[in-house]
Amino acid sequence: MFSESDRARVRASLLDRAEGDARIVAAAITGSAALDAEDRWSDVDLAFGVAASADRDEVIADWTRTLEREFRTVHHWDLPSMESLFRVFLLPDGLEVDISFTPETAFGAYTPRFKLVFGSSRELPTPGRRPGRELVGYAWHHALHAHASIARGESWQAVQLISILRGNVFALACTRLGLPAAVWKGFDALPPELRERLEPSLVASLAAAELRRALSICTEALLDEIARDDPRLASALASPLGVCIV
Repeated sequence: MFSESDRARVRASLLDRAEGDARIVAAAITGSAALDAEDRWSDVDLAFGVAASADRDEVIADWTRTLEREFRTVHHWDLPSMESLFRVFLLPDGLEVDISFTPETAFGAYTPRFKLVFGSSRELPTPGRRPGRELVGYAWHHALHAHASIARGESWQAVQLISILRGNVFALACTRLGLPAAVWKGFDALPPELRERLEPSLVASLAAAELRRALSICTEALLDEIARDDPRLASALASPLGVCIV
């Protein structure tokens, strides 16, 4: 397992290399380190602004080869986000290194988790509250499909759907309260009463009665959460989702 000094060494090495790469015109520390809030388990999170004259795909490929050569990365994958592409690397000691590559014209901070190291960044508009329509759609979809899975005797599928549904409820609450919903970051900061309400929805067995009980708790919490923003929608959904409530 990596140590905090290992993490600091990797981050410093990458920033030094970025400053020496003419194609990288700006760099920032992001994530918890930007707020001086790292703990023992934090990743290395960096953002690079790529020169307009450079081929971003080529830059990303070159940096990937560098990390493979110098840090012996065991795997990487990509996460596109707006105009950025995040390449996520895993090192042999378990350290995760996330580097976003963004055209210099769009390089800047959307959140306070951004500490400029060199170059310049643009002032970017703060993203508005994320619309919940798609999230609500996923939630009722998962609730109804969990109900069907229980009826079919597909217990493991039902367990997964109930778990995702619980996450949907938490994500809707995070969106409402201005907490980060991505990768569950804001879930533990939600009001205790909401977390305590959903704690009993953790599935204790594959028995159909237990699955129905857990699904019922999640579905009622979902309807209550939707009602906080859109009572008419919650009322309309109550009828089709009634089959999920015991």
